[in-house]
Order: sequence, then C-alpha cells, then structure tokens
Amino acid sequence: MLKQRTKSLRDRTVVTAAILSLMGSNAHAGQVGGASSNDRKTDSPIKHVIVIVGENRTFDHVFATYEPREGEHVDNLLSKGIIKEDGSPGPNYAKAAQFSTTVNNFYSINPTPKTPYNTTTNKLQAPGTSYAPQTCYTTVEQAALNGPGCLTTLSEAARGDYGLRKQDLPLLTTGATGIPGNSPDTRVLDYASLPNGPYPLVTLPQGEDETSSLYKTYGGSPVHRFYQMWQQLDCDVTKATNRNPSGCQADLFPFVEMTVSSGSNGNPTPKPLKEGDIALGFYNVAKGDAPYLTKLAREYTLNDNYHQPVMGGTFANMMMFGYADALYYAGSNGDPATPNHVLVPGSNPPVYVDEVENPNPAPGTNNWYTNDGYGGGSYTNCSDPTQPGVTPIVTYLNAIHVSPNCAPNAYYLLNNYVPAYIGSGATDPINNGPFTLPPVIKQKHIGDTLTQASVSWAFFGERWNDFKTAPGEGANFGSLDPIAYLYCNICNPFLYSASVMTNASARNAHLKDTLDLYDAIEDGTLPAVSWVKPSTFNDGHPSSSRLDLFESFARKIIDQVKSKEELWESTAILITVDEGGGYYDSGYVQPVDYFGDGTRIPMLVVSKYSQGGHVSHEYSDHASIIKFIERNWDLPRLSNRTRDNLPNPKTSSDNPYVPVNRPAIGDLWGNFSFNDRDGGDHDGHH
Repeated sequence: MLKQRTKSLRDRTVVTAAILSLMGSNAHAGQVGGASSNDRKTDSPIKHVIVIVGENRTFDHVFATYEPREGEHVDNLLSKGIIKEDGSPGPNYAKAAQFSTTVNNFYSINPTPKTPYNTTTNKLQAPGTSYAPQTCYTTVEQAALNGPGCLTTLSEAARGDYGLRKQDLPLLTTGATGIPGNSPDTRVLDYASLPNGPYPLVTLPQGEDETSSLYKTYGGSPVHRFYQMWQQLDCDVTKATNRNPSGCQADLFPFVEMTVSSGSNGNPTPKPLKEGDIALGFYNVAKGDAPYLTKLAREYTLNDNYHQPVMGGTFANMMMFGYADALYYAGSNGDPATPNHVLVPGSNPPVYVDEVENPNPAPGTNNWYTNDGYGGGSYTNCSDPTQPGVTPIVTYLNAIHVSPNCAPNAYYLLNNYVPAYIGSGATDPINNGPFTLPPVIKQKHIGDTLTQASVSWAFFGERWNDFKTAPGEGANFGSLDPIAYLYCNICNPFLYSASVMTNASARNAHLKDTLDLYDAIEDGTLPAVSWVKPSTFNDGHPSSSRLDLFESFARKIIDQVKSKEELWESTAILITVDEGGGYYDSGYVQPVDYFGDGTRIPMLVVSKYSQGGHVSHEYSDHASIIKFIERNWDLPRLSNRTRDNLPNPKTSSDNPYVPVNRPAIGDLWGNFSFNDRDGGDHDGHH
C-alpha cells in the first residue's frame, strides 16, 4: 500500500504525486504588480486585498472569553454564560454538554438516543498529544519531515524561517510537549477527569497554585474530516428553532473523536483511540492568550459569524477560496468522471484502491467507518442517494429546504488529495496515482476571472521557491528536498488548475513566495488581490505549529503594509484560517449545500476602513471573499452553480446571526465603513 509519509504526522500533506498527461493550457496574461489595467477600477476605496490564511482554529477556541468595547456584542462561550472569564464553568455550562451514542450498520448525522458524558460512567478519554513534538528538532530538515515543530537552536530557526519577525524567531525554539506522541496530554489540568463541556487549555505547574496557559506550546489536533464533522455538529431538523433553524447541536465532538477519529480505512478499531477529547479545549484571551489577534480585534473589525465553508479539512476548504465550489474528479476532457480505483504502484499482486468514501460502520462496530482515511475513500457522488453516507445528509437538507447542489454523476473530493502538478508545472510519470486529483480544467477559479478582467493577482506561499524547484518524486519521496515539504501544496487552489499550471507565464505571474510579497509591498508592485499562506512552521496548525507563530507571521505583513502610507490607505487585510480543525464552537451553523458550512472560524478585517473595534455579525464563509472581489472589481460570477450566486443575508432585528433568506452568505461589505471619505455611497456598518 502507498506510504502516506506525512498523513500520520499532520492532516495536510506536502506530497508530489501526479498524473501522466498535461491538459490543454488556457493562456494567462497579466503580471504581479499594479500594471494590470483595471486594478484601480473598484467600487470601494480598497485597491488591494490581502488574505492571510492560518490553520485549524474555531472562533470559540480562540475568542471564547473575548469582551468587545461598549456598545458591541460578541457571540462566544463567555457571552452565552457557558464559561466565566477565568475559563471555569458558567451558569449555562450545560448548554455545551456533549453526548455519546450508538451508530451501527448505517451512517447517521443525528444518531439517537444520546447519553451525556459524566465522571463516573461513560467517561471522556484524556486529550491526546497527537503528533505534537515531544522534543525540538536539531535541523530544519528533521522538522520538515516530522511534523514540523520547534528547533533546538536560534541559528536553525533563522535558517529555516523567514516568515517571522526577527525578534520573534526565539518562539521557534520553544514549546515542545515533553510527552510522547499519541499518548494522553498529562499537561492539561484535570486531564484524567475532564468536565463534560469546554475546558481551558491550562496546566498546573508543580508547586504552584495558579494555572499556566498552554497557549505557547504545541498540543493535540482533533479529527476534522468530512463525514466526521457532519456527525460532530449533530444537525437534526426536529431540534430546529427560530434562533437555530438548522437544528445543529454541536454535541458529538468527543463521541466522534473517541469512536472513529480519522479512521484507518477498514482496519480494526484500536482500543482505545489515542485522540481523546481534544476538541473541547480553548484559549483564554481575557487572561492574555492570542494577544496580537486580540489587539487587532479591539482596533479593527472582528467577524463572529464567519464559517469554514466545507465540513472537514484543509484541501476542500482552501479550494473554496479559489472556486467557491467543491472540486470533482475529472476525465481527460475536464468533465465529471468516475474515480478509476487506481492501481497502487509497485504492488504485487496488484492492489486497487476504492476511492469512494463509506462512513457506514464496519460490522460489529460503533461508528467505525468502513472506508475512510488515506488508504482509500475520499470521493462522494452525492447526486446518487444509493451511495454510502449520502441519504442521511440529503434527507436532512431537503427537510430544511436547502439544495444539496450536487451535479449529476460528479464525484466530489471530500478530503486531502494532492494536485496533479508539481511546482515546475510538470506532472510525475505516474498515471493518476492514488491520492492525486486529476487536473481541474472546466471548473473556473477567481484567478481566471481576474486575469480576464485585467486585474492582477497572486498566491504567495512561504517556501514556494523551494517547492517549485524540487523534483517530483511521486509515491517514493526519494530525493525530494525536505525543506520543500514546508510548502503546503494542498493549500494552493491554483496548483490544481490546468489554466495556471500548464502555462509558464501564468505560473510565474501568479504563484509566488512570501519573499516576493515582502518585495512587492516594499517596491509598490503589490497585486490587486493576494492570498498568503505561511509554511508549516508558521501556519498555526495545532501539533505542528502554534497560534503565536501565526500571529508573528501576520504581524510582519501588517506592519510592513502600515509603514507604506499610500498602500495602507487602499488595502484590506483579511486574517482567517482554512477551517476549524475539529475544535468545538458554539455558534450557529447554516447549511448551504451538501458540503457545508461548518463551524465558525476567526475572521479579522484590518483596514483603514474597518477601524474601531466593531464586531460584525454578517454571515459569511470563504466564498464571501470571492463575492467581495467580484463586487469590488465588478466581475461576473464564476458559474451558475458556485456559491458566489448565493444572496447576501437579510436578518431580523432580533437575530443578526441567522439569515431569513437562507441559504445566504455575505460579501463582507458590512465589515467595512465606506463613508464620505471615499466620496462613494456604500453600505458599510456605521
């Protein structure tokens, strides 16, 4: 069976498998910088959008105890009375209670009956450390191949990282757990007797009475795959209310962690699973955690109703930044095709992989999925109700009058597969190897639209310069430079696209390193639209990175933009994450189609036109950024089925979080205050 080197270490892989044939190119004119003719033809004062994307944190996981300025309201664990400011249980703690249940034979997104967890029977498992580093690594190469995680010396940190502010490089030399991977995280306070609800990520140092935050240390990473997240949210139409019309209860997070976790493709269920109840942990900004993100929230706009667009993990959610849609398995002409159950290279006798996800429990198990994990199973044909896992979701969506929006006979990719192309634009000599999505040919992305409209754009990925020159090694990873693994290939929507990857001028214009971003800010050639992705050192992903590293990465860019007065005057910096990483969140979730939305995630809008500490409640997800770009530059929709066709939300006066015209997602316009300063008539939030 194909070895998935990085999957056991983190949930997003930096592999370079590929397919045999290059698809026809679709030439991209244009260049990075302000030379494109329509860059400044905008409907707002914003001439530059920079989207900085971290990893795997929900809104409550970060902002559970955030208190906004007077006159503003935030929806979090503290405001709901679920917890107190010190992180201890509040008067409404039972609202976040979690349950166990039984799922036999057939997958269910709202299984019954349910039994609450408690401390005597039906006990919660201790949170696991997952693949968090026990000790720091000696070299950058070791870290790149194994996690990554911290480094032992400042010199190695400086050699391996150019995304942090120089004064923050010491952060990369601390934070190891001292605890073996896949074992209980004994640092967590009361780890062996967790409460039935959210708990603060703190520890009680030996000989002290005061707890100490785990914010600046590495930790566990909860499960966050597609069918698992549908179960975690426990959406039940019979539980729908006016304030929560989806009926999603978010009360099966530990159950999913402790029954299926990330699965292992039909192998026997390990007993116990090592993951435990990681998902209910949260940081405490009221006590100093996440200080820079909190500072930005107090000075600019925080959105407390921004969501990951797809249930599950990195790939599917990152694609929404580009396509506003899920990606399907395409044949050589770009039309939907059936996954061909690919031959595993080198196997004797031949081994074929069933690539269709099957969340029905294996016989004799409770919720242990039949086909899940990187041994196979990541597509679904959700237009076919006979396919495993499809009917429970479609039946629920029909009951709340939401279209699944599944094209006929399209097999959509739900979990992490690598692109067909390597950084050079070539493909590997492996004919559509396992865990590789064939080239995207007919699904249009926002970059295509921007290019056609003569608006400049680029995707800036830290370590791109290493990745684009690394040889493609298909399944064996033999001579690939380890440092190239620090680049997240499954995070780049345009690396999957034939229109970009088969055209050298398009690749050179639109795929860049963050070093190029810093230069572009400095010399005045910043594109109109920029996506920015940190390396695996700095992306804030639990277990392999930390949130304070992501804070430093974002601050370096924000400080540089603000130092350029003219650029700051016309730039909006959007700071978010790819998805919630499986952490618990108490916010409302609006299903908009078969694929999501999922939990709330942080969104900070940093701009001269978003100052003041406002908390925006505009319902939005990653496709909202595409809607903002389309509105600002007067661009057409990507297609007649993509999420940019959804209307902007309309809400009632007593509940700003729930659109009455569901399904609906905003275009982020309400996160800004576009007033007489720009001479326009814009509908901002003031």
